[in-house]
Amino acid sequence: MFKINMKGPRGKSVEDWFIECYKKNEGHPMKILLGLYRGNYNKFFLAVVFFFIKHSPVWVLPIITANIINEVTVGDANCWRNMIIYGIIMIVLIALNIPMNYGYTRYKSLATRYCETGLRKALVQKLQQLSIAYHTETQSGRLQSKIMRDVEAVETLSTQMFLSILNIALNIGIALAVTISKSMVVFIFFLLTTPIAALTMVSFRNVMKKRNTEFRKEMEETSARVMEMVELIPVTRAHALEEEEVNKMSGQLLAVAEKGYRLDVIQSLFGSVGWAIFQVFQIICLIFTGWLALGHKIQVGDITLYQSYFTTIVNQVSSLMALIPTIAKGVESVNSIGEVLLADDVERNEGKKELEKVEGAFEFRDVHFRYHNSGHDVLNGLNLKVNKGETIALVGESGAGKSTILNLVIGFNMPTGGLLTIDGEDITQIDLRSYRKHLAVVPQTSILFSGSIRDNITYGQENVSDEMLRQVIEAANLAELVDSLPDGVDTAVGEHGGTLSGGQRQRISIARALIRNPQVIVLDEATSALDSISEKLIQEAISNLTRERTTFIVAHRLSTIRDADKIAVIADGRCVEYGTFDELMALKGEFYKMKMIQS
Repeated sequence: MFKINMKGPRGKSVEDWFIECYKKNEGHPMKILLGLYRGNYNKFFLAVVFFFIKHSPVWVLPIITANIINEVTVGDANCWRNMIIYGIIMIVLIALNIPMNYGYTRYKSLATRYCETGLRKALVQKLQQLSIAYHTETQSGRLQSKIMRDVEAVETLSTQMFLSILNIALNIGIALAVTISKSMVVFIFFLLTTPIAALTMVSFRNVMKKRNTEFRKEMEETSARVMEMVELIPVTRAHALEEEEVNKMSGQLLAVAEKGYRLDVIQSLFGSVGWAIFQVFQIICLIFTGWLALGHKIQVGDITLYQSYFTTIVNQVSSLMALIPTIAKGVESVNSIGEVLLADDVERNEGKKELEKVEGAFEFRDVHFRYHNSGHDVLNGLNLKVNKGETIALVGESGAGKSTILNLVIGFNMPTGGLLTIDGEDITQIDLRSYRKHLAVVPQTSILFSGSIRDNITYGQENVSDEMLRQVIEAANLAELVDSLPDGVDTAVGEHGGTLSGGQRQRISIARALIRNPQVIVLDEATSALDSISEKLIQEAISNLTRERTTFIVAHRLSTIRDADKIAVIADGRCVEYGTFDELMALKGEFYKMKMIQS
C-alpha cells in the first residue's frame, strides 16, 4: 500500500504551502495550478513515460500495417517472415500495456490526489482562521460547494492539464514526426489544420468562461438554499408550508437548469463545430493521399499510414477542443477556491503576547463597536468593570448590544474604538488562542455533533478520566439521564443532538464547559425557551459552573439572575444602570420597569 506524502516544499505544511501559492500567483490560475504541484513534478514525468510506453501500439500499428500492405503489394520474398516479426512486436507492446497502465495510473493518482487533499486541507485551515464576521456573512452552503465541487473540478483540471494535454502533444508530435520523415507534402497538409483548430477554440473561449462563471455561482447559491431548506424542515412541516417551500426551491432549481442549459448548448456547439471541420479535412486527406498514390509519389500502403495518423491528429485536436469546457470550469474553480484562500479577514495572533494564566478581570473603557457595512455603532461608549470571579448579568432590550459585548469578551470581534482589557492587557495585543484555553462558552442554542455524549462533553480535551467525567456529569445534572441510557455516556446523540431534548442538550453544553475548568464563562441565554423543570436543573448546573469564575450572563428572564454579583442594564450600546439585583430594584429605574413587566 502506498501513502500520499502530505508535506509541502521547504518543510512547510501542505496547507500553508497551498495558501502561499495562491497569494504568490494571485490572478494567474495556470501559475497557481503549476505551483500546487511543486514537489510532485517527478510523478507527472513518470506518468508520462509510462503513458508513452503503454500507448505505443497506437503509434506503431499504422507503420506496421502500411509496411505489410506495401510488402504484399510489391510481392517481397520475405513477406511471411516480416509479418511474423511485426506480429511479435505488436504482441509484446500490447502485453506491456498492462504493467505500464498500472505505473501510469499510480503516479498520476499520487500527484492529483495530493493536490485534491491538500487543497481541501488548506480550505479547512483557512476557514478556521477566518473571522466570525466572515462566516456570519458567508453562507455555509457556498463554502461547502467550494470544498467539495470546486476542489474536484481543480483535480480534474490537473489531470487534463498535466497528463491529457501532454498525451495529446505526444500523439500529435509522433504522428507529425513520422509523417515528415516520409513525405514533406503530406506533413504541410497536416499543418494546415492546426490554425483552424486554434481559431475555433479562441472564438469560443470568452463566452464559455462567462457561462461557467454563471453556472458555478448559481450552483453555490443552490447549495446554500438546499442546506437552509433541510434545516427548516421541522418549521416548514409544523406550519404546513411544504408546498410553498417546494415552489421556492423549484424556482432556484430552474435557475440552475437554465444556466446549465446555456452552458451545455455552448459546449455542444463548440464540440460539434470542431468535429465537423476536422471530419471534412479527414475526407480531404483521404482524397489527397489517394491522388499522391496514383501519381506514384507515395506507396499504396502509405495511404493507410497517413489516414491513420491524420485520424490521430484529428482526434487529438478534437480531444483538445473537448477539454476546453473542462479547463474553463477548472480555471473558474481555481478562482473560486482563491476567494477563500486569499480572504484577508482573518484573526491574527502571531507575535502577540501569550497568556499563561487568566485571572478574569475585565474592563471596558469607552468601547465602541460597529459591524461591517453598518451605518451606526452598536456599542457607543460602553464603560464597564468586572472583577475577578464576579458573575455579571447583561440585560436590556433586543438590539441593545448584549450579544455584541459577549462577542468582544470571547474575542470574536475587536473594539472599533476605546479599550477592552483582560487582566490589564489590551485584548487586541494578546494571542487569543492562549486566552481562549481559559474560556468556556455555553451558547443559547446548544451545538452538538454526531457522536456519543462522551465525545461531545470531552470535545477538545485529552486524557479525561472516567472519574473526572463522572464528576462533571453530576455537576451538570446529567447523571440521571446518562444512567437511564442503555449505553450510558457512550450513547450516540444523533445529528445535532436530535435524539435529546433541549434541556438535555443544554446540560451537555454546560458539562463541556465544566470539563475545561475555565476561568471565564460566557452564558448566552442558556435557559431560554426551556420548561420550568429543565430550567431548574440547568440553573443548578450553572451555579456549579460559575462558582469562583468570572461569568458573563445574558438573560431575558430576570428571575434567573437574582444571584448575580452585578447586573448591567444595556441600552443604546451603553451601560445605563449597574448594581446588584436589590440595588437596581430599589433604584426603580430601567431594570425595575423590566422586572415589573415580567411579574
